Amino acid sequence: MSRTDFANVKRVVVKIGSSLLTKGGQGLDKTAITAWVRQMAQLRHQSIDVVLVSSGSVAEGMCRLGLKVRPKTLHELQAAAAVGQMGLVRVFDDNFQQHGLHAAQVLLTHDDLSDRQRYLNARSTLLTLLKFGVVPVINENDTVATEEIRFGDNDTLAALVANLIEAELLIILTDQQGLFTGDPSLYADAVLISEISVNDDRLDSMAGDSRSGLGRGGMSTKVRAARLASRSGAATVVAAGAVDDVITSVFYGLDLGTHFLPDIEPLVARKRWLAGQLQVKGQLTLDAGAVRVLKSDGKSLLAVGVKSVSGQFERGELVSCLDESGLEIARGLVNYGNTEAQLIAGKSSSEFEKILGYADDSEMIHRDNMVLV
Repeated sequence: MSRTDFANVKRVVVKIGSSLLTKGGQGLDKTAITAWVRQMAQLRHQSIDVVLVSSGSVAEGMCRLGLKVRPKTLHELQAAAAVGQMGLVRVFDDNFQQHGLHAAQVLLTHDDLSDRQRYLNARSTLLTLLKFGVVPVINENDTVATEEIRFGDNDTLAALVANLIEAELLIILTDQQGLFTGDPSLYADAVLISEISVNDDRLDSMAGDSRSGLGRGGMSTKVRAARLASRSGAATVVAAGAVDDVITSVFYGLDLGTHFLPDIEPLVARKRWLAGQLQVKGQLTLDAGAVRVLKSDGKSLLAVGVKSVSGQFERGELVSCLDESGLEIARGLVNYGNTEAQLIAGKSSSEFEKILGYADDSEMIHRDNMVLV
């Protein structure tokens, strides 16, 4: 995806770092936040899905608690995050409201994206929020995360969110102009890299770590994030958040920051992931009508088109879709476990509540979580 293609992007993740949000630790920069929200609102009003990944809860908590040095113990970090999160939520919500938009707070841990069922739950919630025109504001759940489950930095979190919702573009705003050939504070001949492949061997030697002491990531985490985002085919731009209208300017194709090129197209990446990297846990045999709809119309699989269910699987696990002769035609992440699937097979979604005692997803497999094989 070239910069000129950004104008066609329909879903974007924007990540803003701690040092930007808190003016280097002095407290939330409400003027800057107002400007960033205005730009994101402009995109949202152009029917572009926007998800914000916000750092800064610990930094804001430090400011409120009068702490000059980032805490080192886990319980102190969690306490600072709990205090700081209040300020972050309030300022973002107030600003989005000024543009007639709702914001939603979403806190995630690594387990939420590594566990298949929780992954699907998180994805469904975020996509539903986007369908309602809401701007999700995501942060790591620092108040409960432990060393074993924390992402480690919100650059990584932003990339995983881009994978989760299949965003086409990840914009990481930082206090640097982008990736340089060397540390510009040490090397006078260091130049800004405008565009580079995520697989370029030079990246690891050019990226450095954070020295601000506020966040947990430097340019090295942004390179890692760009590589993670590229797994689902998303492009990444790392740019200076202090530049006027930086977010909308990226969409206009201006040569700002560093553009990390993915090595695979989004659809190909999704198909590769679903078709080859997950273990199939069960099978759904479909009637001729369901097979025809999947093949010709690209629609979701409804329970009414399922004739039989086999295998042991939970919600969010991968199942094969077979025609009546046993030929596999598709694979997808199922919205119901095998017990529930057997009960609702061949039934209309209007009957789910009566059969199961609750009504959840209307589809057995949503088209976004399915690939033809």
